[in-house]
Amino acid sequence: MLLHPKQDQVANDLHRFRVLNCGRRWGKSTLAIEEIKGVAIAKPTKCAYIATTYAQARDIAWEMIKRDFGRAIIQANESRLELRIKTQDNEESIVFLRGWESVETLRGMQFDFIVLDEVASMRNFWTGWQEVLRPTLTDTKGEALFISTPNGYNHWYDLGNLELKDTDYKTFHFTTYDNPHIPVEEIEKAKKELSQEQFLQEYMASFQKTSGLVYKEFSREKHLYDELPQGTWSKIAGIDFGYRNPAAVLHIFTNGEMYFVEDEWYKRERTEAILADYVATCSFEAVYPDPESTNGIEELRKRNINVREVSKGKDSIESGIQKVRELLINSRLKVNKQCVNLISEFEMYSHDEDNLNENPIKEHDHALDALRYALFMRDFKPEISREIKHQFDIKRERIARDSTK
Repeated sequence: MLLHPKQDQVANDLHRFRVLNCGRRWGKSTLAIEEIKGVAIAKPTKCAYIATTYAQARDIAWEMIKRDFGRAIIQANESRLELRIKTQDNEESIVFLRGWESVETLRGMQFDFIVLDEVASMRNFWTGWQEVLRPTLTDTKGEALFISTPNGYNHWYDLGNLELKDTDYKTFHFTTYDNPHIPVEEIEKAKKELSQEQFLQEYMASFQKTSGLVYKEFSREKHLYDELPQGTWSKIAGIDFGYRNPAAVLHIFTNGEMYFVEDEWYKRERTEAILADYVATCSFEAVYPDPESTNGIEELRKRNINVREVSKGKDSIESGIQKVRELLINSRLKVNKQCVNLISEFEMYSHDEDNLNENPIKEHDHALDALRYALFMRDFKPEISREIKHQFDIKRERIARDSTK
């Protein structure tokens, strides 16, 4: 297949990890499949194409890959989405298609080339990349192609900036206009139909704040720091248990006025006992765990950890959010730049735009839950600041009113 000039530019680049940030219909998936084909036919290799879900891997890439490989296919496993390919020297390569939700099944494997498609929508990206996929490229000195359109300032934004400190990475940015096969009038029509923010994100691949964001006050410029200031600190932790979803433990240093989140433990498929073993090594003065996990709390207490009570009643989520917002507004809460999962959640945790008066959507919230358990209980006062609550209520009313226009 003949690539257009911008696709050619990416394909000819020799960096080990290429990050391709571009607008819809630019030709991301077409380029990815063409690169997999080139790698797999050139010599015996193992390649993986990973979409956000198994269904997307099947619907977006499976038929296209089979068509492009054609007679080079030795065997196609339709149920597992796996292909055995004949190389140009009559040897054999293997191509795997997977969904991000099952990324753990790739742990311990070896790959020569990996494509990750729609990275911005992959939940708990850093855990999956750093703990599961990156090691699969170590023995082979394998390469990866990351492709996506932005979805707020999340891990995709951070991934694109890795080129600033790691020479293995190279980031490319293209808009939908850069695909010569897409009629310009179609793009202009979309520009008129979409909001400015939607068009900039989806077609211009520009980073925009997530719609309905809960913590709009959070700012990287204002709330991130590099090193913990000198001082006398108490070290506490917020804990959110999980297994299929990540468990989160936040290391929080406080003097009663300021709160610095210095580190995070953010792991998937860890039992409550494993989490408790980790917490026992951290010398926390007190920990504030999710009160619904009685087994997890029992594991903590077995290790003589100072477990503090956490309130989780009818309005606890809203009250906890208000407390975190208050600390952000007053610049009393800071987050270390290495806490990439907490930062990502701050920039993704949002309300359903059709239900702004309800609690936020239950995703991108594991580290944030751990944070509010600790901050709300540690800084608890019988009545939340009237001024902050008043600001919060006014803002919610305005958002709800605007959404009905």
